[in-house]
Amino acid sequence: MATGGQSFYELYRRSSIGLALTDTLDDLISDERINPQLAMKILGNFDQAITEVLQKNVKNKLSFKGSLDTYRFCDEVWTFLIKNVSFKMDNGNPPVHADKVKIVSCNAKKPGEGP
Repeated sequence: MATGGQSFYELYRRSSIGLALTDTLDDLISDERINPQLAMKILGNFDQAITEVLQKNVKNKLSFKGSLDTYRFCDEVWTFLIKNVSFKMDNGNPPVHADKVKIVSCNAKKPGEGP
């Protein structure tokens, strides 16, 4: 739970920076330098901050093409597994290719939140 009673998705915790933060917090808990409750509060603040920064600062557009392998819609979250993907940025850089990509897509508002 983040500050102000509003909750944010936790999916950025699985990013490289989120995993580094989690590992560091685990080390601090193991060394008894912080308690688990503080670590959870820090993760909640991370969830809020990363969501707000990406929403505010990322303006680039991206298009991609590939073969849809699998898709799923569960608990208001779409998951797509795509093979042979080509990503094209709007900044003119050459396309980037990947064998497999997993895309997780969530509504900007969590279920049960107002408009």
